[in-house]
Amino acid sequence: MTTQTRFRLTVRQIEQVCLFDLMWGDGQQLSATVPYPASIQQHYQDWQRDYLQFYKTMPAAVERSHTPAAALRGRAVGSGRIAPPVDWHAKLVQAEATLLYEFQTWLRSGELFEIRGAIAQASQPSPQTESPDVTVFLTCSPLSLARLPWETWELAGESGGSGTVRLVRSPSNIRAQTGAGRLPQSRRARILAIMGDDTGLNFQADREAVQSLSRVAEIRFVGWQPGQAAAEVKRNICQAIADEDGWDVLFFAGHSNETPITGGELAIAPSTSVTIQEIAPYLETARDRGLQFAIFNSCSGLNIAEALIDLGFSQVAIMREPIHNRVAQEFLVRFLQALAAHRDVQDALIHACQFLKTEKQFTHPSAHLVPSLFCHPGATLFRIPPVGWRHRLRSLLPRRYEAIALAACCTLSLLPAVQDFWLDQRVWAQAVYRQATGQLPEAATPPLVLVQIDEESVSNDPRMEDPRPMDRSYLADIIDRVADQGARVVGVDVLLDRQAQVENDAYLGGVVRDAVADGTWLVFGGLYVPEGEDGVNPNTGIAQPEWSLHGYIEIKIGYQILRQPQEDCRITCPFAFLLALIHSAQTDPALASTVRPQLTSQTDLRTQLVDQVQRAEGSRTLEMFERSRFHPLTLSSYYRLGQPWLAPLMDFSIPPDQAYDRIPAWALLDPDMADQLPDLSDRVVMIAAGGYSEAGVDDHSDLFPLPRAVGYWYRQSPPRARLVQHPDTGDDLPSGTAEEFTGGEGHAYIFHHILNRQWVTPIPMLWMVAIAALAGFSTAQWIAYQQRQQRWTLPRQRAVKLGLLTATGLSGLASLQLYISASVLIPWALPSGLFWVYILRALRRKP
Repeated sequence: MTTQTRFRLTVRQIEQVCLFDLMWGDGQQLSATVPYPASIQQHYQDWQRDYLQFYKTMPAAVERSHTPAAALRGRAVGSGRIAPPVDWHAKLVQAEATLLYEFQTWLRSGELFEIRGAIAQASQPSPQTESPDVTVFLTCSPLSLARLPWETWELAGESGGSGTVRLVRSPSNIRAQTGAGRLPQSRRARILAIMGDDTGLNFQADREAVQSLSRVAEIRFVGWQPGQAAAEVKRNICQAIADEDGWDVLFFAGHSNETPITGGELAIAPSTSVTIQEIAPYLETARDRGLQFAIFNSCSGLNIAEALIDLGFSQVAIMREPIHNRVAQEFLVRFLQALAAHRDVQDALIHACQFLKTEKQFTHPSAHLVPSLFCHPGATLFRIPPVGWRHRLRSLLPRRYEAIALAACCTLSLLPAVQDFWLDQRVWAQAVYRQATGQLPEAATPPLVLVQIDEESVSNDPRMEDPRPMDRSYLADIIDRVADQGARVVGVDVLLDRQAQVENDAYLGGVVRDAVADGTWLVFGGLYVPEGEDGVNPNTGIAQPEWSLHGYIEIKIGYQILRQPQEDCRITCPFAFLLALIHSAQTDPALASTVRPQLTSQTDLRTQLVDQVQRAEGSRTLEMFERSRFHPLTLSSYYRLGQPWLAPLMDFSIPPDQAYDRIPAWALLDPDMADQLPDLSDRVVMIAAGGYSEAGVDDHSDLFPLPRAVGYWYRQSPPRARLVQHPDTGDDLPSGTAEEFTGGEGHAYIFHHILNRQWVTPIPMLWMVAIAALAGFSTAQWIAYQQRQQRWTLPRQRAVKLGLLTATGLSGLASLQLYISASVLIPWALPSGLFWVYILRALRRKP
């Protein structure tokens, strides 16, 4: 693990002494006063004289454009004297060695021992910090002190540590905060290249070097063109700098000079210069739009760098001395090569200087001492972010343990058994939350009465000794009794697709005809087939489609059964939906003259009903009819992937007693309880199996595992018939079973939800797993960024942990409330676990 430590070192010369002030951490500070030998300044002047003489007399070179390129990138005035030949190369090498020896000897003074020791200690490895990275921000005043080659101070070599000690410069005055950098991977970097006055120079190599970055950056060149007026050149450059799309890098090539009052000047055309002070407003605009780094491949840039950092620029690379054209181009090529390799600007500058020192020491002596990097103390070193889909894909790839966790969560989120388990647990939690927060629906009389043929009903009637198939005379008696109680809509959740009881079929058929003749709607259950439901066997004579209806009864416990997007209800329609549609039509003012079943009808009754509802524009029944459809994505995911994505739920967080009333079939048929039976004229009656063991057809049982939420309600109030009481005790009669869940109860919940527009839509767990993975990855990257920026202090670490724990808990509460308020179920447990897998490793890192 690599940690970063930042030091602020200020060196001020006052007469013949220099004051060193070192600051770091949470207020730590060291000071030292060191005599400043006058010999160092003399040695610097000697080196500067020999440096300028060597490069002024450097043999002219011929570039590709055949333009002489033997000039310095600064305005120079010749002395007019003819001097005898001098070996300036040898003199320069000697002057450099003398200057560096005297300078390093001074920096090793005993007075600076504690300052060097503090920096050395920070660069030492430890069990928590294997590779320390130390940055020293150096500020020198006056300017004559800043001209010295401070970059040669080998602090890392003196410390003996394995970490890195990097020295960057910072001006004395910084009035602006650093501009906000762009998101690293939001887009390709943008570079503005200003080509200044090329009098005596050749910019061909500069252009080619900058153009080499076109693979990783957008580049725009601007500058003087023959025939342009000076005012037009200035205007074009200023407009380009303040471009509304912003820039990441500003590059300048040409002549420049120091001007202490105006921040330096740039030659932008023959006999035309512009100062930093003049273009400061445009530079500030560029800074606010994302400009982070500026490089001036020109002469004498100390004033320029200090002025730009004072304006809030993040980093500025300059040449402290006049620079020869060929040296500037050699430096630029190497610098941009490193930048194109996505190294930060300091690494790139060190790389280019090292090249000049080792590879060009005979042709370009002392050139490696000239470049310097100025940084704003609050900035992050700029680098060109990698671009392209390969890098984006690579950056998103999880680590090994993250990949294992992500794969496991994705697999679990796709397994139907796991989905059913988590759904069952979550709806139970919703039931508990509803009751705890008092958000149960208002108590009202449910419109549906469920007549349950339960175990006691089967045991008390000899006709039900073998309840499979059900004795149809028994069923006929139930229909007859509810019709006598005024029921006008009766659903029969019993399959009558076989002809097996001739006498009983005739009896049942007569009861059904009598009920229809009295205006009762009969809806029989069937099995789904594309041509229509396989319901009542037409050969039995029990019912005909002209005066009764059929609806398919297949359900999946936990999910509502709605119409398919293209399903024509004239051909196939869900059982519970038909019951809800009839009840809604009977109570809808817009459908006051609802079609009635008639034995003399020659038209399919379901077709008549559907046609009438679809003609009732603006009615709530039509709205319910159109809305009660599966989303196309639900069916596509189910048939292709086996995933019921976005399928509305059976909301078991609503107590069963608020969804429907119940009566055991035996009590309905008991003459002693006839006076207790309620008026059913405004209720829908559904006749269904109520928990006897033989319920179902063939190998398909009508009994299902009890949903945990329903079990939660049953523990508080066992399933009982509130409409009838025991004649002896006066207690509500038990009805159904509290051990299992029946298909009839599932249809009753669906009826309630359709009629009340109770649509709870679950967000697929796989989607939330993907969102949690992205959120965890982003949070881990943010934590890593805080650590790199030395902001991961112990207080911040504790605050982040507490914040993340609080956010996780609040998100859980929010998901519980959204289920009730917005009818959306957002999976929480598995995605939250995956989120913490991503960030735990980052949080375990020590501050």
